[in-house]
Amino acid sequence: MLKILSVEKYKGNTWRIDFEGAEPAFLNSEIVLRYNLRVGAEIPENAWEEIVYSNELRRARERAMYLLDYRDYSYVELYKKLLNNYGEQICYDVCDRLAELGFINDRRYAESLARKYMEVKRFGYYRAAQEMKQKGLSKELIDEVLSEYEDTVDERICQLIEKKYLRRLEEDGGVKKVKNALARQGYSYSDINAALDRYLEEQED
Repeated sequence: MLKILSVEKYKGNTWRIDFEGAEPAFLNSEIVLRYNLRVGAEIPENAWEEIVYSNELRRARERAMYLLDYRDYSYVELYKKLLNNYGEQICYDVCDRLAELGFINDRRYAESLARKYMEVKRFGYYRAAQEMKQKGLSKELIDEVLSEYEDTVDERICQLIEKKYLRRLEEDGGVKKVKNALARQGYSYSDINAALDRYLEEQED
């Protein structure tokens, strides 16, 4: 049983709770009010564990919302980010709740990344899929959103050639260098060969 000796404002919204024969605790004012923590109150150990958990949960949720203010995160990505400072169960609870509320939405995030990687950066499937996997998205979801860009492979390769690799084609061994560069962008050699052959034929015509 913990007996409260004092409840005093510490900094900002943080309050200091002093106990008889125990180390002080620092809790958010919302938690202090929710559990009616006051001088003289006696708190069972299991009840105190719940209070501490609620305080940590609140801190983790605020941290998550702070991160989401700057950009989207996948469920897994945000969970791993929070895990640097909080326990597993708290991270799960926060991410589950934010997913329920729509603050985390893996499909929305995947579609946004697909537009960025395929339309802006003009990556091939393999490079885009690798980048998205590192963001904690599932292979099934990645395949689904990237499948919408299957018909634009030739177009993206030709755009990359004109924008980045046109001068290389004129160098000795330039075709090979361009093919390798496109492969690093995530395109298969079969797609590269087909698109490059067509591009060179059109230039000759």
